[in-house]
Amino acid sequence: MGDAFFTVKKRSSKSKARLAEINTAHGKVKTPSFVGVATKASLKSLTPQELQTVGTQIAFVNTYHLVTHPGADIIAQAGGVHQFSKLKLPLMSDSGGFQVFSLAQNKRQAKIRGDEEPLVLKISEDGVIFRSVYDGQKIEFTPEKSMEYQQKIGADIIMAFDECTYYPATREYVEKAMERTHEWLKRCVAKSKILNLKSQTNPKSKLQKLGFRALDLGFEQYLYGIIQGGIYKELRERSAEFVSQQAVAGVAIGGVSVGESKKEMREQVSWVASYLPADKPVHLLGIGGFDDILDLVKYGIDTFDCVEPTRMARMGVIYNLQGVLQYLRKRDFLSQVNSPQENLSSSDIHLRKKSVSLDILQIETDITKSIYQSDLSRIDEGCDCYACVNFSKAYLHHLFKQKELLGYTLATMHNLRVMEKYFENIRELIAQDKI
Repeated sequence: MGDAFFTVKKRSSKSKARLAEINTAHGKVKTPSFVGVATKASLKSLTPQELQTVGTQIAFVNTYHLVTHPGADIIAQAGGVHQFSKLKLPLMSDSGGFQVFSLAQNKRQAKIRGDEEPLVLKISEDGVIFRSVYDGQKIEFTPEKSMEYQQKIGADIIMAFDECTYYPATREYVEKAMERTHEWLKRCVAKSKILNLKSQTNPKSKLQKLGFRALDLGFEQYLYGIIQGGIYKELRERSAEFVSQQAVAGVAIGGVSVGESKKEMREQVSWVASYLPADKPVHLLGIGGFDDILDLVKYGIDTFDCVEPTRMARMGVIYNLQGVLQYLRKRDFLSQVNSPQENLSSSDIHLRKKSVSLDILQIETDITKSIYQSDLSRIDEGCDCYACVNFSKAYLHHLFKQKELLGYTLATMHNLRVMEKYFENIRELIAQDKI
């Protein structure tokens, strides 16, 4: 018998933070961990081989975009997304549910054959009808179809179909969307059980009798249910309790990166913390700030995905490894502020908080600034990535100023490497019971 899908190695004595391992057919993931965003089965500007050198453990692909192009059937014919993209690491896929929010909120209209129509045409209890941003074709997403699409795509971890509500939505609408998400989750669980019949004898024929042409993945996919509820505490708690009790392999927290403040986002996570399962992995959708990650692992979050490291890289903003690690060290110092033994004055408390400000610690460098034109020092002296070992700030500055695509590659490689080093250090702090 193989390893369990999720194994907790250590629990912190100070918080709900934990060291764990996620085991999939395409590799193991040490958590807490960052999930790189490879929306269209490509982590922008990096080859799969380059991604391996960075140390990224797991990546996220987007079901809606892959269904609209190249199509789930083509990916299935290629043998699944791992074979199609040559991404040789565990992959998560979303359900298409986030696009209910993002495309419905998009004020831009898609011009189709002379007519202008919204990108989300209809949301009902059964599902959602989208209009493809590529060719204008109508695409239906129901819980069952989302499971079928994700089965054809073939990621290791799949998400239940949900409705991510906009901010600020009324309590009435958020509650309706949450209840719809819960009903959809039950349907996703039922459908995913059917699709995982591949572990039985002659799985293809059984699935074909059910009217679905299946890709024989040869491995089990693990379904996560998604907690919703917006900025309403009672709804968040009710959703967390419901989702955690379902027959899912893991739990994700959604709808916390849709325009609300950091304070509101953190409150939403804190509200559900006591309901999160102790024996299943927990993923936080769309959050990747250094300060957010450090605070939210304390609530038992195992994995985080965010486009920020790669998007910032393509803008010429590179992370400073020493500043990031210094932030981690100084946060231990700041934790003493709340210690009753210290009896600190208000001015001392202010100074300590100021000393760990992300702005003061200079965790980012805008490499496009003219001061770097003649700076021949390494991109980041403390980093061991390919970009930093081989190239200077002046060279990276030159690439961005000349709009050379290599600049995007080197900056992306570096930012992802810093993120991996950050999580390595977080895991060390948890092992030492400092978080």
